[in-house]
Amino acid sequence: MKLEELSARLRALYAQYGYRPYKMSKFEEYELYAGNREFLLSDNIITFTDTDGKLMALKPDVTLSIIKNTDVDVRAGSTEKLFYSENVYRVPKGAEGFREIMQTGLECIGGVDSYCVAEVLLLAAESLRATGRQFVLDVGLPGLPAEIAAIITPDVEVQGQLLQCAAEKSLHGIDAIAAGLQAGPNAVNNAAVEALKTLSGLYGTPEETLAEAERAATGLGLESELTELKTVLAALADSPVKDSLRIDFSVAGGRNYYTGIAFKGYVEGVPERVLSGGGYDRLVARFIPGAKAIGFAVYLDTLELLMTPETAQDGDVLLVYDGAEAAAVLREVQRMTAAGLKVKAVRSAEADKYRGRYGKIIDAGSVPVFNGGDGQ
Repeated sequence: MKLEELSARLRALYAQYGYRPYKMSKFEEYELYAGNREFLLSDNIITFTDTDGKLMALKPDVTLSIIKNTDVDVRAGSTEKLFYSENVYRVPKGAEGFREIMQTGLECIGGVDSYCVAEVLLLAAESLRATGRQFVLDVGLPGLPAEIAAIITPDVEVQGQLLQCAAEKSLHGIDAIAAGLQAGPNAVNNAAVEALKTLSGLYGTPEETLAEAERAATGLGLESELTELKTVLAALADSPVKDSLRIDFSVAGGRNYYTGIAFKGYVEGVPERVLSGGGYDRLVARFIPGAKAIGFAVYLDTLELLMTPETAQDGDVLLVYDGAEAAAVLREVQRMTAAGLKVKAVRSAEADKYRGRYGKIIDAGSVPVFNGGDGQ
């Protein structure tokens, strides 16, 4: 499957659920991103000065542009459901320079309720299924580990260290930080430390993990934090994707961006996440007071790792036409394309670079239709 085909499948899927296509400019005023840097995945932004003197930026993020340009009447309970297929420009984690990153995704903005959240999770899982590979969707709740870290210590910097350990599932690291705090003047809530370790170590289906997570949260009076997650997972209990859902409280280990539920998607054959999403109420409230929001992006450039010669053939027939009459070659190409085949006609000098990318190779010199015969 080609990336364009996958993107088309995803757009058709989102349209089936009532999401509208959204098209945006490749750039926005720089101030939009400068004023919301804490919500960006990268601080690096490509800028240029427009003809009117305004400082502009090639967009490093889709969500900010959509929120800025979306008008939704929250007081009337309205909800905008939008999908997009766009390129963004940023420095990915671990990369040395800017990259153009292909994304297809959706946003649900406004009166977002538990149904909306369940629908978005369903569509995220169905997006992974569309790749044709085995997949899992890891679902987490960034706010709960963050609440527990705040109980352990009021020091924001140390809270960040605890959450980093939780994101890495480093129980030893949590213990080491807690031991350092114990040596200080203030007592440490050991129940909170154990609860954070419990959540960090959990991974599995909702049936395997939620009861244990609820026990850890209840011991600290935080059981209400799990209410929406339980409601949403219950709504998905009979869905065709339920067996691919996993609970992982290390997903989005802090609250810099996501609020509420957060999730990441993985497919067989790709060593990193290919989908990322979650709720972002804090961000949307800056632009639309009272609104809630949730969405996700599928990273099509990452899925290029799946596009091997076996799965990403350019077409059906490679036609090598040296020595044949142009009119005969054109007639045969038209005949095959009319039959639904994808055909590329080339000279033998360039044929080698296409071998393996087409299902069949035809040498015009060996086919009667190109040599005055009837082709029978």
